[in-house]
Amino acid sequence: MTENTEPTAVTSPVHVGRRAVYFGMGVLLVLAGALGIGGWGAYQERNAALQTSQRHRDFVPTVQIAEVRSAGDTFTVSLPATTQALTTANIFARASGYIDKRTADIGDRVIANQLLAQITAPELDHQIEQAKATLELDRASFRQTQANLDLARITWNRDKPLVAEGWTTRQQGSIDQQNLKALEASLAVAQQNIAAQEAQLRVLNQQKAYQTVVAPFDGVVTQRNIDVGSLVQADATTGTFMFTVMQTDVIRTFVYVPQDQAVGVAPGVDAAVHIPELPGRSFPGKVTRIADALQPDTRTLLTEIDVPNPDGTLQPGSYCTAELHIPRKEPLLVVPADAVVFDADGLHVAVLEDGAVRFRKVTIARDLGTQVEISDGVKAGDTVIRSPAVNLAEGSRVQAAPIKAAAK
Repeated sequence: MTENTEPTAVTSPVHVGRRAVYFGMGVLLVLAGALGIGGWGAYQERNAALQTSQRHRDFVPTVQIAEVRSAGDTFTVSLPATTQALTTANIFARASGYIDKRTADIGDRVIANQLLAQITAPELDHQIEQAKATLELDRASFRQTQANLDLARITWNRDKPLVAEGWTTRQQGSIDQQNLKALEASLAVAQQNIAAQEAQLRVLNQQKAYQTVVAPFDGVVTQRNIDVGSLVQADATTGTFMFTVMQTDVIRTFVYVPQDQAVGVAPGVDAAVHIPELPGRSFPGKVTRIADALQPDTRTLLTEIDVPNPDGTLQPGSYCTAELHIPRKEPLLVVPADAVVFDADGLHVAVLEDGAVRFRKVTIARDLGTQVEISDGVKAGDTVIRSPAVNLAEGSRVQAAPIKAAAK
């Protein structure tokens, strides 16, 4: 049996060494490249971090600003109010009878002493005629008593010396004397009867005058409760209500001012009235009266404003808004509401001074919504930062945006 034997490749030691060297050099090159790439990346990251840190260190944020301004010598308050007529007169019947004539109706403008209605009462005319006749009778009685008194005086003057000389009895002298005194007393009674009857006649004539109902002042008739033929009664408590007349050339406006705004309200303060149904129109007036005492339940001050109303545009009983321009008792400053910061340190604002932030504590006197009035902490002309960032600190450097841009 024959065996076939193939030749076997033999690797020499020289070839093995070369391969190891090449492999090691490749590994070294890979490691060197990796180290180079890693180092370059680290260098880039470090450089970027340094640049970012530099930018953060050199960055100056831009802030919106506003100027602190004076609140002025007056402040304006708008409050709900009610209008009333300057004068209102409810006219009742002072004479009983029937309405013979009516010359005014609701909405009519009248002047003082203008006839509104005429009442007729024939029985009153009869009473007046009777009173006049009685007065003439009393006057005649007075003249008769006067004549009898003159006769008695003459008789006593004639008999007095005769009684003294004994030519006439003393009894006759006493009769003459007492008769004279009686007639003097009767004359005094007649005089009083005449005075009483004249007074009664004046009462009846006054009742007659009450039959003519006239307007007490210039105004407008706002209510009418009688018509021709209506029966009216004159009585102090149940008299017939006939008309209501209002004087509307000046309108009284009543407004209740809260306690915190009432300081400074006084007669003469400028005011204006606005009616919701008349947008764009303003009716100027002045405060004429104040209650000088607050309502204990609402802590408000009743204030009256007189508003000229020559054309009658304003109507009594209307709801309106009263705008008061009240003088300030102490100066205040105005800043935007978003400039005020409240934190653990209280209320303060960030003021921009020479490019740096300075925090100032303030006290709010009045909140106006988008603005607030403050009493201390800053002065007029200071620059405050609006909506300051939470990371702003005392002394931080900032730059201001233009005020127009900030306002926009």
